[in-house]
Amino acid sequence: MPFLIILFGVIAIGLSAFLIPKILVIAFRKRLFDIPDSRKDHVGAIPRLGGISFYPIIFFCFALCEAIVITFLAGNAGIMADPSLFIQVLLLFCGLILLYLIGITDDLIGVRYRKKFFVQFLVASFFPLGGLYINDLYGLFGIEAITPWIGIPLTLLFVVFITNAINLIDGIDGLASGLCMVAFLTLGGFFFANRIWVLALLAFITVGVLIPFFYYNVFGKAERCRKIFMGDTGSLTLGYLLSFLAISCCMYEHEAYQTPHNMVIAFAPLLVPALDVIRVVLYRFRHHKPLFQPDRNHIHHKFLTMGFSHRQSMVLILLMSALFVITNIGCIHYIDITLLFLADILIWTGLNIWFDKVREAHQLKISQ
Repeated sequence: MPFLIILFGVIAIGLSAFLIPKILVIAFRKRLFDIPDSRKDHVGAIPRLGGISFYPIIFFCFALCEAIVITFLAGNAGIMADPSLFIQVLLLFCGLILLYLIGITDDLIGVRYRKKFFVQFLVASFFPLGGLYINDLYGLFGIEAITPWIGIPLTLLFVVFITNAINLIDGIDGLASGLCMVAFLTLGGFFFANRIWVLALLAFITVGVLIPFFYYNVFGKAERCRKIFMGDTGSLTLGYLLSFLAISCCMYEHEAYQTPHNMVIAFAPLLVPALDVIRVVLYRFRHHKPLFQPDRNHIHHKFLTMGFSHRQSMVLILLMSALFVITNIGCIHYIDITLLFLADILIWTGLNIWFDKVREAHQLKISQ
């Protein structure tokens, strides 16, 4: 199985590298561009349909790998011998199809946020329908096992929250895809080490899909028609898949597998996008601004106004996310999970206060 997981990760890279140039050709011929405005930082007409390659490649590689395992290696068992896991993955792909369709519609003609929220809550309900929901907080704030009456609504809110967090942080080249690669590599490595092959396969296939996209998004030249954005189709797909893997990481029903450490590993890669969305929403609420109206207060906007370039901002935020992952995983054996969570919030708050001071000093220097 490890060989097949690596193999199909490589196949996903190849398919993504093949499809993205084709999408670029279609987008330029049909003039399907992301038009710059006062809120956006890019210049020129750039296609935002890169995300339409994500779901088809993930599904193709996953289904083909499962078919090979069933036919040649494991009889009728495949890599989803657990019936409950099989149902959960089927429902995951059903949800991805609906998000894929709403994402394409939004990228082409626009969709009102109420309709997007409705679809997001609908597909989020597929997880508990398959038996996957947040059922234990492992001592976070003293809370252990929780009932389905609390766990299922909490799961729906978490899935919608993470899905939108990835969407909202997709503001500069390479940031959303880079943060997602950090998260999928972390979760994939955990599943791989614990021999949960089906989830490891999903994670590493998605990393494979993202690598060529990251190249075109960050290093592609708009003037040469080689640059592309993922759009809502891509960000919704990635956010939904990340929430599935994160919940699966800490809620998998096996006594030797379910520990508080898993919860830290699951959510550490999500800290930067999650905490940034919470900070922005609190800012909008405090300043009596519409909660769902886009603005320029996200973490990447701060870095840009501090004087960093797009690429420098992206690299620094990715390093910040990687450091959160490394420090959280390194501390889980020594620090209580509640103290670790509070420390993350304190560090994030302190960093943002520092960023604000640096930004103010930079703006004052420019004005002089």
